[in-house]
Amino acid sequence: MSGFPVILSSPSGGGKTTITHELLRARPDVGYSVSCTTRSARAGEIEGKDYFFLSHDDFAAARERGEFAESAEVHGKLYGTLKREVDQILASGRHVAMDIDVQGARQFAAAYPDSVLIFVLPPDGEVMLARLTARGTETPETLSRRLQSAIEELRAIGSYRYVVVNADLAQAVHDVSGIIDAEAKRRTRLTGLRVTVDKITDDLQRELDHINRSRD
Repeated sequence: MSGFPVILSSPSGGGKTTITHELLRARPDVGYSVSCTTRSARAGEIEGKDYFFLSHDDFAAARERGEFAESAEVHGKLYGTLKREVDQILASGRHVAMDIDVQGARQFAAAYPDSVLIFVLPPDGEVMLARLTARGTETPETLSRRLQSAIEELRAIGSYRYVVVNADLAQAVHDVSGIIDAEAKRRTRLTGLRVTVDKITDDLQRELDHINRSRD
């Protein structure tokens, strides 16, 4: 069985990043593709673990070389997912879990058509606003931009195969994990299935032939 990308999208405050981190802790078969960004590192963030922090020029050059599976400008900063990071995890047989905004998810699904797209929905607007303001980092201007982006992202929910409501974190992680397990069992993802079915069929046919010969 081979791994596949799992893309979680949500408006800011929806909880996609927290759910992704919980999945990584709970499932050894899930890896995380470290993204690139042109924003400055926040307190506690580590280069190569949380993000690859690039200058605007370096990011633009990498994009020009076609190194990104997706890239986007979010709140004035550039973000992108490197193909080499994704391919490295998939080559190990693990799934790739990533939290990506809506526009990035569209690009990524075009580059990796077997991706599983999950939209993480907050239970209501009040909870989402509370999560945003609890950070204590939002100015009226940045909050306004995030809210406008959230409205646009919510309107794109129809392009996602799955929706998970993040009212309770543990339940949301459980739901996303269940989606991964179900997708892993899809017929088109099961390697060697045809060989297995043919072997069972041959065994049954030999027994059937034996029974028929015994009756003659």
